[in-house]
Amino acid sequence: MKLTLEDRLLHTFVYIVLFILSLLSLYPFWNALVVSLNSGTDTSLGGLTLWPRDMTLDNYHVILSDPRFFKALGISTLRTICGTIASIFFTALLAYGLSRKETMGRKFYMIMAVFTMYFSGGLIPTYLWLRELGLFNNFGVLFIPWTISVWNMIVFRTFFQELPVELEESAKLDGCGHYGLFFRIVLRLSGPVIATLSLLQAVFFWNEWFASGIYINDSNLLPVQNYLMNMINSNSAQEMISQLSGVSGSVGDMVTRSITPKSLQMTALMVVSLPIILVYPFVQKFFVKGVMVGSLKE
Repeated sequence: MKLTLEDRLLHTFVYIVLFILSLLSLYPFWNALVVSLNSGTDTSLGGLTLWPRDMTLDNYHVILSDPRFFKALGISTLRTICGTIASIFFTALLAYGLSRKETMGRKFYMIMAVFTMYFSGGLIPTYLWLRELGLFNNFGVLFIPWTISVWNMIVFRTFFQELPVELEESAKLDGCGHYGLFFRIVLRLSGPVIATLSLLQAVFFWNEWFASGIYINDSNLLPVQNYLMNMINSNSAQEMISQLSGVSGSVGDMVTRSITPKSLQMTALMVVSLPIILVYPFVQKFFVKGVMVGSLKE
């Protein structure tokens, strides 16, 4: 269809606005990257904008030589994997049960589930509850309280209800029960929605730091986000610099020469953000893929 002059002007205006908004959104991340790649002493002089003036990898060398970082990174990785798998599986299982018309009291259970989205038990009751369960300073406290996501359950339930009835009837004729139908038919058709919700849950588990800061007192169980928060909100960066400044050799020399608390903080921010950013390109296609293409034909 041929565009009129007014349409072209409107499209141009929209693209310009979107381009400006994209730049405004990406610039803080880019600036953090520039600071992390620049000498800390040079950054303290100010005026650093789009490109490093004194490019160096000393900041990354210091962060990656800290054993606490890799320990926290391992905890976050394990938490994200275990939490995402457990959350998606049990949430999908609950959603499947509530999507069946023959489930007794399913409307009541849905009302109770939705009620928890608007009214929570509060921080103090949750604290006491988790303490009584023995989850304090326990790896399970990092993901067990979020095993069921009501919002994800509603998404799963809506998707399951839209599956063709013919699939269920044909599976039952072949001798499938509810578990066979769930594992062999429903889950196999739910690839895109599982991938989408898995990504959202993985991002949540990777970024969550508040609860782990409350329920975990053992520094060996703190995830990498708490490592970053401690570096930003306390004197952890300055303490690291003070410790490494007394070390003889190349590490001590580079700390004395070019490392500052701000450069370490920005470097930690970049290193912590990188893993979850790398996951997006591999899952993005599922956001646009048709969820039922070819299911009836096969």
